[in-house]
Amino acid sequence: MDFQKVAKNLLFIDIETVSAEPELNRLSDRMKALWLHKASYLTNPNNLNVEEFYFDRSGIYAEFGKIVAIGVGFFHWNDEQEICLKVKSISSDNEAEVLKEFKALIEKKYKPTALALCAHNGKEFDYPYLCRRMLVNGIEIPKALQISGRKPWEIPHYDTLDMWKFGDKKHYTSLELLAAIFNISSSKTELSGDQVNHAYHIENDLPKIARYCREDIIVLAQLFLKYHNMETVKDDNVERI
Repeated sequence: MDFQKVAKNLLFIDIETVSAEPELNRLSDRMKALWLHKASYLTNPNNLNVEEFYFDRSGIYAEFGKIVAIGVGFFHWNDEQEICLKVKSISSDNEAEVLKEFKALIEKKYKPTALALCAHNGKEFDYPYLCRRMLVNGIEIPKALQISGRKPWEIPHYDTLDMWKFGDKKHYTSLELLAAIFNISSSKTELSGDQVNHAYHIENDLPKIARYCREDIIVLAQLFLKYHNMETVKDDNVERI
């Protein structure tokens, strides 16, 4: 495989999502009733009350959550032909602004037929969540993400979780665990995924979420290199925008 050729059209992404409202009672009566109906079918191992359960779980569902940050990153090579990584986060309280900026970036930089996205659990989470929230916000889904109804072999995007499964449909492995076993530095220095909603609604700290999202991109890209038996990017060759 010509890795540089693959990398030319490869974009790593990660999304951070939160509950649409900080409290269950802030939802409209219609949406509150619909959430309570959905929640009745979900497991609640910690026996959280209805308000706590909404705060804890609703952000992972595109119907009840929103995207506040999208991390992106791509490989390039320097003059010494060392592999380098450039990463940034797109973030805003205005979800439509985040989605429009992400759409503009991929449409300007990549041909839709050539672009290959890569996310961890992207097939089950990031890609469909992005598409659903674009529709909710009245944004046309970019051609590269128009994957509904397409056969698996027609979709060029990567999923590092799927790549690790090796056909095991029931197996889930977190990005953090994979980073640990491949000796990749953790992105959880400031935040972890289960703390994002608290950081947003309680701490009002979107910049911290954006940084966490950006660091996840670095872990994701390094893992992708490990999957291809390649050396990871040196710290000095990682550029944070």
